Amino acid sequence: MKITGNKLYQRVAASIADGIEAGRWSPGSRLPGERDLAEEYKVSRPTIREAMIALEMRGWIEARHGSGLYVTKRDHGSGRREDALNFDVGAFDLTEARILFEGEAVALAAVSITDEQLAELDGLLAEMAANEPDEPALLDADHRFHLAIANATGNAAIRSVVEYLWELRTKSPLCANMFARAQRGGVTPRVEEHRPIVEALRSRDPNAARNAMRLHLRGVVDDLLEATELEVMERARSALTAQRDSVTRRLKIGSA
Repeated sequence: MKITGNKLYQRVAASIADGIEAGRWSPGSRLPGERDLAEEYKVSRPTIREAMIALEMRGWIEARHGSGLYVTKRDHGSGRREDALNFDVGAFDLTEARILFEGEAVALAAVSITDEQLAELDGLLAEMAANEPDEPALLDADHRFHLAIANATGNAAIRSVVEYLWELRTKSPLCANMFARAQRGGVTPRVEEHRPIVEALRSRDPNAARNAMRLHLRGVVDDLLEATELEVMERARSALTAQRDSVTRRLKIGSA
């Protein structure tokens, strides 16, 4: 099955929700794995991951017992499925856009950046290195780092686009949910991924700067994939631990 139209993750999620309501997957049944769904819908794994998180946020599915994602119930109210599952932009789409825009922005910045702007980036690297991974100041320094590069292009429109992409991290519910999951999984900005970007800018090398930025942001995609998958696994482990503790307590009662 090939899905067409706007917001691909949303249309995939809506199609799966329709399948649930039509009885293809009944309440309590296990959904196919990510790879199988990606093949069926002719989309990428990140798109399937965004669709699954959108369905989970609406209560259509849940992680259970370490064996995957399961349908919760069939009755989810009336209305168009696309509208009910519309959470705007997902983290993978956002990061893909950042790879395109910020990759070219940093290449332009490499030929126009000043020594003062390089000193500002060095200061932000020092801020990032000084903060603990779970401190909000780390993300703030990361934000200002990328905006400083956009500002170094000397193009106000480019800076506005980069700022807008950063704002989507919190303004889009799906995106905010996914980054929150990643943070719970230990994903935070890493200063060592940002240093090569600054060194390429210091060398005034557009190609090296572009490649360093793209490598950094592709790492963000990999981190998101791992973190959202690990969260499902961790939830399943927690459920198994609770079940094991319950059995242990019941056995103790029986032997008293």
